[in-house]
Amino acid sequence: MDPSAPPSPDRPLDRPVFLLPGWLNSDPDHWQSHWERRHGDQRVDQADWEWPRRGDWMARLDEVLQQTPSLLERPALLVAHSLGCQLVAAWAAHSAHTARVAGALLVAAPDTEREDMPPQLHNWRPIRRQRLPFPSILVASTNDPFCSPERTAGMASDWGSTLVVAGARGHLNAASQLGDWPEGRDLLRRITDNPAPW
Repeated sequence: MDPSAPPSPDRPLDRPVFLLPGWLNSDPDHWQSHWERRHGDQRVDQADWEWPRRGDWMARLDEVLQQTPSLLERPALLVAHSLGCQLVAAWAAHSAHTARVAGALLVAAPDTEREDMPPQLHNWRPIRRQRLPFPSILVASTNDPFCSPERTAGMASDWGSTLVVAGARGHLNAASQLGDWPEGRDLLRRITDNPAPW
């Protein structure tokens, strides 16, 4: 095997992966759903996908992580899309269980402070901007309808995330036709293969 070759997206990760969908959940054609089917990643289900309450979503994530005792020895990876990115930021700013997480892949973080955000998301203001206590990569599109490149760069800087610009790919969702998005899987693997510097 060529050690300089890029890692295969099919090489199993050595730790659990939890999928954090955004508002309205991820549909069957979403790359998160592909990962759930292909890799066995665990989706964190929320009680209310239509009217998401930040505190409720944070409590649910905390509950799921505490229900997995093995995370004390082998912390998990979080894979968040859209509002799920804001969930990671809010949860990490308040939880006493962040040691159960080894890193996070954040994709298409929305600007929930924008005036044109739907009323269902108004309780996600203000955006939590504390530095994340674990390594993270924030993947952004240059033409995301829910966040400008400038605002994305600001969040990445505040969270201490490595910013990866994926080009003009919309909201990096099912409409972006990413399929099972092997490039994203490689980014997730980099978090554990190369944990420093962050």
